Amino acid sequence: MTRPPVFLAAVGLLIGAEASAQLRVPPVVQRVLPGRQPAQPVLVGIDALRADFLARTGGNTVYFAGDSFGLVPAAKTNLTAQAQWLRQHPEVVVSIEGHASPLDTRDHALALGARRAQEVRDFLVLMGVPAAQLTAVSLGKERPVGANSRVETILVR
Repeated sequence: MTRPPVFLAAVGLLIGAEASAQLRVPPVVQRVLPGRQPAQPVLVGIDALRADFLARTGGNTVYFAGDSFGLVPAAKTNLTAQAQWLRQHPEVVVSIEGHASPLDTRDHALALGARRAQEVRDFLVLMGVPAAQLTAVSLGKERPVGANSRVETILVR
């Protein structure tokens, strides 16, 4: 029995949709040309955006002095580069994560981390990044990172 073309097309769409729903694209794709050494990994998706962000902005971290939340000139330079990149990539959403010293009390560390993250967010908005693209959070001393007097701009999606 021969199936009508419409039926076959519908089955093809269902199979294609099912296959694409199960298809998982790895974050790194390795290409090897015949007779050559393995090529450098090619980044795709959010990993490629993260790599480009880090390369073009000089990093995703800005530092603060001691118990302060004021932006120092070096931080403003880095954030200006971040703002320029983020304006060029409006599809990217970032989490601005504030850290504080593990030696502080829990409440003080959370408040200082929040104030630092908010300062960075406010500066990026002042530089033209849409507020909807940015989320500020305080990690206080809950997730310590290095010296902790810092804010990290993390690409989420």
